Parts: sequence; C-alpha cells; structure tokens
Amino acid sequence: MRTVTVVGASLSGLYAARELRAQGFDGRLVIVGDERHLPYDRPPLSKDFLTGHAGEDQLALTDAEERAELDAAWILGCRARRLDTRSRAVVLHDGRTVPTDGVVIATGASARCLPGDRLPGVHTLRSLDDARALRAELTAGPRRVVVVGGGFVGAETASSCTALGHDVTVVEAAPLPLVPQLGTEMAAVCAALHRRAGTRLVTGAAVAGFRVSGAAPGAVTGVALRDGRVLPAEVVIVGIGAVPNTGWLADSGLRLQDGVVCDDGCVTALPNVVAVGDVAQVGGGRAEHWTSATEQPRAAVANLLAGRTVETARPLPYFWSDQYGARIQFAGRRHSADTVRIVEGDLDDGAPAAGGLLALYERGDRTTAVLSVNRPRPFMRVRRELARTADPVEPASR
Repeated sequence: MRTVTVVGASLSGLYAARELRAQGFDGRLVIVGDERHLPYDRPPLSKDFLTGHAGEDQLALTDAEERAELDAAWILGCRARRLDTRSRAVVLHDGRTVPTDGVVIATGASARCLPGDRLPGVHTLRSLDDARALRAELTAGPRRVVVVGGGFVGAETASSCTALGHDVTVVEAAPLPLVPQLGTEMAAVCAALHRRAGTRLVTGAAVAGFRVSGAAPGAVTGVALRDGRVLPAEVVIVGIGAVPNTGWLADSGLRLQDGVVCDDGCVTALPNVVAVGDVAQVGGGRAEHWTSATEQPRAAVANLLAGRTVETARPLPYFWSDQYGARIQFAGRRHSADTVRIVEGDLDDGAPAAGGLLALYERGDRTTAVLSVNRPRPFMRVRRELARTADPVEPASR
C-alpha cells in the first residue's frame, strides 16, 4: 500500500494518521479536511471556549513538530465530493483527485438543523466557526437565549450561557432530556441541575418555528412552540443532534445506514476502506463520543494495513459532560430494563447534593453501567471493573 488518504481532518482523522505512522506505514499520507483549520478539540467549544476561559490556541490537537513527523500532505478547506472506487481515488469538491490505495473515512457529522434556522441570531454549535459566531453574540451584552434540545451539547451550552449572565430557556421535545442515554431516573437528576442553576427547562414541547423582526434582515425574536406559546429570544441555539457526513459516499457501494456500516473492526464492505469516529457505525452502533474517536483508529488502521479484520474496536462506551459546575461521567451499556441504585451520595431537591453521587445500573446481580456526578475516583474504579467483565459483543445502547 503506497498511499493512504484520511478523509476528515478531525480528532479521529488525526488519530488515524498517528496510528498509520506508529504501525509502520511509511508511504504517502494525505489528510483531507473540509474546514480550513488544523485538527482541534471540539468538547471545549460548548464550555471553556464559549465562556472565554480558553483561547483557540488551547484547542489545537497537533503542533508543527508532530506534523513534521507525520509527513502528511494536508488538503484543508476542501470537501471530498465522492469516492471513486473504480479508479481508486478520492474526488475533491474543487475537481482535484487524490489517487489512493487505502482510505480512512473520518468525515464526522454535521449539526442537525430545523427548517428556517438560517436566520440572524440562530446558531448551531458543531465547529470552531460556529463557536466563534456564537461567542461574538454572547459577549455583546445580556441576551434572552433559547436552547432547542436538552442533550449534552444543548445542556453544556445552556450552562455556559447561564454562567455568562444570560436569561436562558432550554426546550426539549421529550418529557425529560437525556433519557436515551441515562434512563428516566437519572435523566431527572440531571434535569434538576438546570433548575438549580436558574435555567428554565421546558419539556414535552415541540418547536413550530421562529419569530423574526420586521426589519431586514429579519433577526430572530422568538421561538414558537406547537402548543401556541412563543418564547422571546435574541439568540437561539439549535442542539438537536447530528447527521453523519456520508453524502459524498452515495454512489461508492458502501452500505450507508445512519453512518458508514462497518464490522467490529471498523472495516467496511469495500476493500481497503475503513471508517472511524462519528461517521462510523461499528458493530451495529454509532457512538458520537471523544473516546470512540480516539480508540477506534488503532483497530481500523491495523485492519487496513492487514487487508482484513484482525482486531476489533468495541471498547466499553464512556462519555462525560460538564454542566453547571458538575462533571457527569457515564460508562457501560445501559438497557431500558436495568434498575438504578445510588450507592454513594444523595439528592437535594432532586439534584445531586454537595459531594455528588455515584449510581449503578444493574440487571439481576450484574452491574451494566455506572453514572457519576462529581465522584471521579469511585467512578474510575467501577469503570475499570466494567471494562474487565463486560461482554465485548453486547450491542451498545442508543
């Protein structure tokens, strides 16, 4: 294999490039990215970067010394348009082609949008450019902010906006935010964090559209709900999930179903093509988490260089979130039938009391997952035990 092209200059793309060199690939390495930025860390965008506690230099994932060691050709600010499997090339949006022997698909995902949300004052938060635009508005003075979506990105953004002194309302279509990830009981605990911080939480409410000012260019003035209510807003942040970036692969012959379908080793149906990160559906599930993006490339690259699946990539699911001064950590494979037991800490008016809490998800006499709020040490102990005993082929919960 003389040339490998990594499509996606993201966290997972960078880790794939590192693994290629670490595992002995000494051929031509090409990294294609649709953003003009070198790889950067996304989790701080909704937290420290948004609040001004971190600058862009602190987001960088690579430096000049490492880039010299990678010895890669970087093509930034240019999207991949298609994967030409017949001529074995990646075709770029500007018409250029990159002949290649192997491909690592790391194109990530894009923020899911609402109809008509491309209005002045309406934002999504997925990229550095998104965060720049939102931060500029939030630092211009007090604003009425409505966050649509109570998932992790929405909750973290709401927390940052509240910390900056804005009047914040979170709108969630479900009866509680984070139920798919945490289950009803622990989702209620996290929902209480909003209320304790003074953020309004409107649940069971679907968005019908936006209200705009009469003056050009029609900036947003409110969020209309389907039940007839209108929530005043000068800033709206839409955080309703993400869509995997697979459009450029439509005629590639790859199986596309909520991402690029892979086996347990990130190997696709096409020879010498693997997928990693947010775009990859590995072993029946797609995990949009930092740990998946950093752990999958090792197995993917090993399998790419071997020409077959010789290693699997099904680590124990793990994610974290920082909200209102609370570090929330979750590890394991939760199922809807699991029971939840708080084993450390207590609740204060529905929210974690001072000192946090540790909760175990259980099925019979077996622990399947663990949730921690500000209890990092016992959490890590349970996480290590789960990683040791978990069934590696058990499907991840969604």
